[in-house]
Amino acid sequence: MTEIAQKTALITGASRGLGAALALALAPTHHIIAVARTQGGLEDLDDNIKAAGGSATLVPMDLTDEGACAYLGGSIAQRWGGVDLWAHSAIHGAPLTPTSHIDNKDFDKSLAGNVNMTRFLIRAVEPLLLAKKGRAMFFEDKSIGGKFYGSYGATKAAQIALAKNWQAEGAKNGPEVIIANPAPMGTGLRARFYPGEDKSVLADIHDEAAKIVSHLA
Repeated sequence: MTEIAQKTALITGASRGLGAALALALAPTHHIIAVARTQGGLEDLDDNIKAAGGSATLVPMDLTDEGACAYLGGSIAQRWGGVDLWAHSAIHGAPLTPTSHIDNKDFDKSLAGNVNMTRFLIRAVEPLLLAKKGRAMFFEDKSIGGKFYGSYGATKAAQIALAKNWQAEGAKNGPEVIIANPAPMGTGLRARFYPGEDKSVLADIHDEAAKIVSHLA
């Protein structure tokens, strides 16, 4: 039976970083479907959402599994009929290394976590967005052209290329695809890439999430 309720927001990569901040920012107006690999991070997010008076459904899963992504889409369709917003913040950040030294395993993980995951999810989520005239959101990263970013940079760029193609394909009939470019934030991923960086010069992750959500109105 389809569950009819408030608007729904599917957040992939919701257990930490920008995904968790977006979930909290959207919780006052949306039921949050929070998806990530890390159970503990999802439970912490759920506590914070409930403390703010919101509600969430937690989905701990491996998003690099094509079958699991298809099952997720079918389950959401059955329960909610679709989603009003999908924000995709899940990312794999391989260790920085010279391009000539890229490790095969690291690159394969980057392909799985940044490219294949994205195309699996686009396939699964597109019908959900079309059912609600919903919007999808992806996030660019200005650092991808820098030195030592080979695995992360190449696969993050490929992810955004997929998003831009999908955006162009849906220009007339949907779904609407938004590609945001948030300011550098003090995330765990950035801390790995820039150890010792002065965090005071970085944008507050919750402020940045609030700005992104305000542009959706």
